[in-house]
Amino acid sequence: MYRSFRDFLSALESAGELHRIAAPVSPILEISAIADRVSTSPCPTVSEAARRTDPAHAALGGRALLFEHVQGCDFPLAINIFGSYHRMELALGCAGEGGFQAIADRIASLTKMQPPRSLTAALAGLRSVAPLMRIGPRRVRKGRCQEIVKLTERGEVDLRRLPLLKCWPLDGDPAAVGCMLTPEQAGTAGGDGRYITFAGMHTIHADDADADRPSSRNIGMYRAQLVGATHLAMHWHIHHDGAHHWRSWKKAGQRMPIAICFGGEPVLPYAATAPLPPGISELLLAGFLSRRGIPLVRAKTVPIDVPASSEIVIEGWVSTECAGIGYDPARGEPLGPGAVFEGPFGDHTGFYSLPDRYPVVEVTAITHRKDAILPATIVGPPPQEDYYLGKATERIFAPLLRTLAPDIDDYDLPMFGCFHNCVFVRIRKAYPLHARKVMHAVWGAGQLAWTKFIVVVDEEVDVHDCDAVLRAVFMHCNFHRDVQLVTGPLDILDHAAPSLGAGTKIGIDATRKIPGEEVNGIPIDQPGLPDATSDAWLQQLIGQNGIVNTAMPDCSLGRSVFLAVDGPAGRAAVEAVLRDTPGDGPDLAIAVDASVDVRDIEAVLFHLCASTDPGRDMVRVGNKVGFDATMKGPEQSVAGRIVRQYPPRLVMDEQTRVLVDRRWSEYGF
Repeated sequence: MYRSFRDFLSALESAGELHRIAAPVSPILEISAIADRVSTSPCPTVSEAARRTDPAHAALGGRALLFEHVQGCDFPLAINIFGSYHRMELALGCAGEGGFQAIADRIASLTKMQPPRSLTAALAGLRSVAPLMRIGPRRVRKGRCQEIVKLTERGEVDLRRLPLLKCWPLDGDPAAVGCMLTPEQAGTAGGDGRYITFAGMHTIHADDADADRPSSRNIGMYRAQLVGATHLAMHWHIHHDGAHHWRSWKKAGQRMPIAICFGGEPVLPYAATAPLPPGISELLLAGFLSRRGIPLVRAKTVPIDVPASSEIVIEGWVSTECAGIGYDPARGEPLGPGAVFEGPFGDHTGFYSLPDRYPVVEVTAITHRKDAILPATIVGPPPQEDYYLGKATERIFAPLLRTLAPDIDDYDLPMFGCFHNCVFVRIRKAYPLHARKVMHAVWGAGQLAWTKFIVVVDEEVDVHDCDAVLRAVFMHCNFHRDVQLVTGPLDILDHAAPSLGAGTKIGIDATRKIPGEEVNGIPIDQPGLPDATSDAWLQQLIGQNGIVNTAMPDCSLGRSVFLAVDGPAGRAAVEAVLRDTPGDGPDLAIAVDASVDVRDIEAVLFHLCASTDPGRDMVRVGNKVGFDATMKGPEQSVAGRIVRQYPPRLVMDEQTRVLVDRRWSEYGF
């Protein structure tokens, strides 16, 4: 296992997995545009394990990038470090050992322990758990992360000298996404839309304020917006542990200490993103993965221990004067003390997350190695670096998911779902409506509770093959009988939800039907497959109801049509097509915006998952159904169901694209 970020970079370079860029580059859009382009290129080494569980994307990711000269900054920057399956496996110490499944097997062995039946079995059990006694963090007297110490009180701190990135053109500009505040009015103008994107945010609960070794240590992978030389804006979702800690300090009437740590052992970024149960520290998971406790050193100006091998550490205090989220500048109310209007930010959903009120961090110190390198990432339309972190969680945490939902044989988080929008689940069906039981189990399982679309298939279906799953849907699913709608919590970033973090979720039972599953009085007969739909019929749809293009994916077996629609006519187009389709024609229609290539099934499914609330945007015409997956605005509320303002999609600006094209050879490609 690698003991530092620097060791990991050296190993990547030796393996041909790292590309150095010596040319000077800008942290404003240029670096992220380069990384975005590289992330979709072939990777040097393909993981054999990933070929089995993600065959469509196993060979993507390009190389890790090290920018040696970032304009206006004092440190090099590394990005796309974890941006392939093979590099993630190297970071977690499971390359060539079965990949992520090797770690899952270690976890499974712990979840399946039974009371010993003999002294020999007891001793064997003790040997198997003995390594767990060594995974807790351990405090050391000094660390490389404090070779250089800069204090705000001495005038030595300037966050603007760190190579923090502006990733997308509208980042940090509220007015650009319809919020009528300038960056100056929002309190964020001093940061030029630049963000911390890949650091562990170390916090503790207020109850541990005086604890020498706090039990509530937490590491979260949150973003922080640069707002000035010594100030940041802290962004976290209300259900995150960091936000829970912040509320505890707010209740206590005290500001909250925080340490923002870049680098360290390469297991740490993964541990910070892992969906651990409340009260289980990410440091324990990092120790489990690295098979030894993470060395910690006391921060210089805040009561928090930080990984001793970190590259850079930012120390400070988070204001707890800040009021809650939900600030609307249109109401004319002041932001209030200790707050800024943080955002917008180009997010992993492929859209901008809209701005809101978040607390300010007053930075008191920066410490770092003498030769520090700052790790960063870009999030946006998948696949990006975070895709491989998420897929690691999918595999590694499968044994723990089965303890909550033992009916699950296997599952897959397809790329188009961006992790919180869709899950494919495979079961060994044993009784009527078994699939529906599993749907509700998933909706009650930790962070999977936010899942908007669930598809359940039989045990012979390869759940990692999107086409195979979709064929099962169209082979076995009657859309009037086999669809389950529920209302519940959704991801805070779900812009299609009628309310912030709340809306409708949908489950699709794509298993073979057995007696007892005559839902809505519909017999369990297999749905009939339509006669071949002619190209002429598809062409006839173009030009009507705003439709500019059509497609019928092969895997739909003639039962589905995709519509590219111009303007706010998505719902009308779906209704018209379902109403006027011949009786033996398609019985599912999906409308997307005209800019979407309807021949690209993953692109259509991405917009279906991202831009619909099933309870509002699903259309029924007889036994046929459709979805309006176009972008919408508040003027399109349907039957009293609210449409909030949709954010813009992430698109790099033309000027930056031209710049990167022109300089591509300068970057050494």
